[in-house]
Amino acid sequence: MSCCDLAAAGQLGKAGIMASDCEPALNQAESRNPTLDRYLGALREAKNDSEQFAALLLVTKAVKAGDIDAKTRRRIFDAVGFTFPNRLLTTKEAPDGCPDHVLRALGVALLACFCSDPELAAHPQVLNKIPILSTFLTTRGDPDDAARRSMIDDTYQCLTAVAGTPRGPRHLIAGGTVSALCQAYLGHGYGFDQALALLVGLLAAAETQCWKEAEPDLLAVLRGLSEDFQKAEDASKFELCQLLPLFLPPTTVPSECLRDLQAGLARILGSKLSSWQRNPALKLAARLAHACGSDWIPAGSSGSKFLALLVNLACVEVRLALEETGTEVKEDVVTACYALMELGIQECTRCEQSLLKEPQKVQLVSIMKEAIGAVIHYLQQVGPEKQKEPFVFASVRILGAWLAEETSSLRKEVATLAISPTTPGPTWPGDALRLLLPGWCHLTVEDGPREILIKEGAPSLLCKYFLQQWELTSPGHDTSVLPDSVEIGLQTCCHIFLNLVVTAPGLIKRDACFTSLMNTLMTSLPALVQQQGRLLLAANVATLGLLMARLLSTSPALQGTPASRGFFAAAILFLSQSHVARATPGSDQAVLALSPDYEGIWADLQELWFLGMQAFTGCVPLLPWLAPAALRSRWPQELLQLLGSVSPNSVKPEMVAAYQGVLVELARANRLCREAMRLQAGEETASHYRMAALEQCLSEP
Repeated sequence: MSCCDLAAAGQLGKAGIMASDCEPALNQAESRNPTLDRYLGALREAKNDSEQFAALLLVTKAVKAGDIDAKTRRRIFDAVGFTFPNRLLTTKEAPDGCPDHVLRALGVALLACFCSDPELAAHPQVLNKIPILSTFLTTRGDPDDAARRSMIDDTYQCLTAVAGTPRGPRHLIAGGTVSALCQAYLGHGYGFDQALALLVGLLAAAETQCWKEAEPDLLAVLRGLSEDFQKAEDASKFELCQLLPLFLPPTTVPSECLRDLQAGLARILGSKLSSWQRNPALKLAARLAHACGSDWIPAGSSGSKFLALLVNLACVEVRLALEETGTEVKEDVVTACYALMELGIQECTRCEQSLLKEPQKVQLVSIMKEAIGAVIHYLQQVGPEKQKEPFVFASVRILGAWLAEETSSLRKEVATLAISPTTPGPTWPGDALRLLLPGWCHLTVEDGPREILIKEGAPSLLCKYFLQQWELTSPGHDTSVLPDSVEIGLQTCCHIFLNLVVTAPGLIKRDACFTSLMNTLMTSLPALVQQQGRLLLAANVATLGLLMARLLSTSPALQGTPASRGFFAAAILFLSQSHVARATPGSDQAVLALSPDYEGIWADLQELWFLGMQAFTGCVPLLPWLAPAALRSRWPQELLQLLGSVSPNSVKPEMVAAYQGVLVELARANRLCREAMRLQAGEETASHYRMAALEQCLSEP
């Protein structure tokens, strides 16, 4: 035993460690470690504090001398317990002749031994040591001191063991370990590589919580890693490619980091590489694209060349992976390439401040077309057993991103794929069909693709999808927690249906799925128009329903049923509340202005509103009960009153035409409507606005 050990034994009472703190070993079973058995025996037979402490020192040294099995570890724990290491970690009075960290080192060594048992690593007596263990990582001392190095190694062993338990990461984050690890890594002292490894594990397990607790420290690590990455000339740059995605924050990435990362990636990807070198770089670039769009790529010639290189490499990788049937696909790499292709699609379709010049856009569109062809080929081969896999969803997503902007190429392939038995249906993961909706919106405008979609049953599939998604917005569901994608998907469905109503009216009349759709629209609109913040969806539903009602006017469901009356009352509410009379300073006459709810979204709303007015006008002569219902709602009277209260010069010609269309049809359809309009100064108002058709209609009996 060393002099330090003997001094420590002699000062046991002074340190506050009593013989009663240690329980005798209970397990007398035969052991494969006779040396440790002798030490444990000495611990049991110790007659005073000094002898017991000396035995504990020997036990600790035996533990550190080599591996021990689970049974032996449990014997040590039964003999020592937590009390002894607790006292060693917290005492501030080191024995004479020993450095002040010796006792702490012994305590950490025992904890490290215990923590190799997962059950003990999750013990509250270990978890409550996390704050003090974390401080050991940043305590300054002699870097060549073997005992201090040993204590640091044992500390990392304890913290790593805790991190491996189910709730360990949460306890480490709450105990300040993330900040301590960051400081230990940035200090580049002994064990800093272990700090980085543990940081990686914690970020992988609980990224959001780590950033919430230690954002400044993590950003400092990111700055250091980014700078190292930019300067690296050896194989370490490829290792950093794998680490850096984990250190990108959920918020804004510092600009200096973006510069370093882009410069490092440009140097790597501009070289001839093997796949194991290139793939981590592509994944890092994809992570940056996801986090920052194209903001991390500098403007100018160097930036445009770099972006073109990124997209080109991604397309090549996708083709190599997907064109050959039966080859193993590296899904993580291809998914990263999808993200880079999506970045390319965005830049190629950007009209202002694009990083790419026009010749580069033309070239990249051609290259991406070939890669999308490979994606279509892959999706055509996907069997039912794979349709729920995330990679299939990612493949549908990139196809949807392409279709949202480009449908002039691969029309037949896309139209056929979009409704084939192996593509989006009830078994596909998540909301995969939503990703194809923008493309369908384009395809249904064009004759050839639309006919393919209709022939293969796409409208029926779309109706089923719409009704399924609509259920999520029905009473009983909390719409406040619905992702925006649900409402956007419903709006896009409405746009597709509107295309079909205009371009294929016969389909609406003969396909039973549209009768079901009409019923859903009629029952849903009354509640929808009353909901705050959902005006745009209500506009889509109202306009689609009005256009379909014109085609399905002979349906029994539209013959004045409660549902049909409720729908048209809600549609009138949507159409009638768009404009109000607004006073203007210095003028005696008000002007026609948008209502507050409509004003902020009128750019997206106005086309639907005008189309809805036109569709309502067309429904009036087809549904005899509609004009009296409109009269009871007082819409025609209030509309004339509104026009009479504002300056005619404030009403745009297209508004005059829309209002006149509705008023004329109501007047023609019902005598009581004509009389009510006359009582509301309808003839005079018609004259002021030069509504010749209305003026003539009201002048007749």
